[in-house]
Amino acid sequence: MRILITTAGSHGDVLPFVALASEFIKRGHEVVLYGNPFFARLVSQAGAAFRPVGTIQEYNAFFSAQSESDPVKAMAAVAREFARLTESYYAAMQADILPGQTLAIGGSLMFAHRLIAETHGLPCATVHLAAAAIRSNIRPARLTPNFDWLRLKAPLSVKRLSWRVMDKAFYNPHFTAPFNALRSRLGLSPVENVFQSWIHRADCVLGMFPDWFSSPQPDWPSELVLTGFPLYDHGIHEPLAAWISEFISAGSPPVGFSAGTATANAREFFAHSVRACERAGMRGILLSHFREQIPAQLPPTVLHVPYAPFRALLPKLAAFVHHGGIGTTSQALRAGVPQLIRPVAYDQFDNALAATNLGVAREILPSDYNAKTAAATLGELISDARVHDRCRDIASRFAGEPVSIACDTILRRCAVASPRSENVEIPTSGQSALAVARSLQPGAGACLYR
Repeated sequence: MRILITTAGSHGDVLPFVALASEFIKRGHEVVLYGNPFFARLVSQAGAAFRPVGTIQEYNAFFSAQSESDPVKAMAAVAREFARLTESYYAAMQADILPGQTLAIGGSLMFAHRLIAETHGLPCATVHLAAAAIRSNIRPARLTPNFDWLRLKAPLSVKRLSWRVMDKAFYNPHFTAPFNALRSRLGLSPVENVFQSWIHRADCVLGMFPDWFSSPQPDWPSELVLTGFPLYDHGIHEPLAAWISEFISAGSPPVGFSAGTATANAREFFAHSVRACERAGMRGILLSHFREQIPAQLPPTVLHVPYAPFRALLPKLAAFVHHGGIGTTSQALRAGVPQLIRPVAYDQFDNALAATNLGVAREILPSDYNAKTAAATLGELISDARVHDRCRDIASRFAGEPVSIACDTILRRCAVASPRSENVEIPTSGQSALAVARSLQPGAGACLYR
């Protein structure tokens, strides 16, 4: 099979699809991955063919312009960017179709794979990396900091009305209208309320997170299959650089600080974080590709690291302060490290809530994040024995092969023969993928989903 995979966003959005590409290639399929050329090297290392869409300059400009003060404006910017790019993705994919031998895969917001499936009669799969992409009237995701009353206390009638209001005021003008304009140019009929149900209409719909992190709701799509976190790190087999290891070994375990791999406007966050380390007498590691947002002068107890593989770094930290992206959050859960989450936008508020509910994290909103609050919260987090017990418990739940499960499910649901999925039973509606994990590797999935 030739498998076409669309990707867009930051490392946390792209790496799970690189993981899928790598697994499909191991099974003998040909994979073509579409995305910003910023990720070309990572895709090539995985063995997939890469088709660039957009430029690195556009990638950097988009994330540099993102605001930390307004999650609604941030999501509107994402909608504009995806609307601008979708037609280019579609055109690039058209050139790679092999009739009768092609499968299309994409994420929650990049609709090009759905378009190519409709216009060319291809099987397709939609992959939701976070539960925030899945609507529920029973227990809506936490989309903003002030969503709790609607989530927890509002009657169903009010929740349904709220979704209709949000569709009319935000989602339809920002997502549905530009998408329908493109559909019209392609000769396709318009869709209504993209996020109500259309987003899940595919041959296969996956949620790449476990049910113990985000509990499935009764009104989630019945065809949805949860596979577990993909946990793909392009440095998965890479050790820490010697200079980083030397710093870690030179004193007490440091606290890690990250604003997200693509965030280029977090100067205040890193400045507050340095002062928090000094105030609390802690050592720190500042993780950022963008040197310009790191304070020019750092104390000897704080180190700037442009890149380090999370799998090697996180278990050595006393705590990890981050933005709450689903990839970063899941890596920290696996590492068993206490987390201080500073959510800014997108799915981050919902992920932060899930991590705090698990007892492994605390949350500070950007407006409240400063040296005093960060130092105090980190002190409480690191000294709390119950948090460390919960971190160990959650880390023990990581087993099995979620990426392999995802590939098996996609191939079976899309009616594609796969040597490794001959005898695998795909879960029925509402089930986790525990049965699949056990059939793939007897015993390996025993604690995958609790």
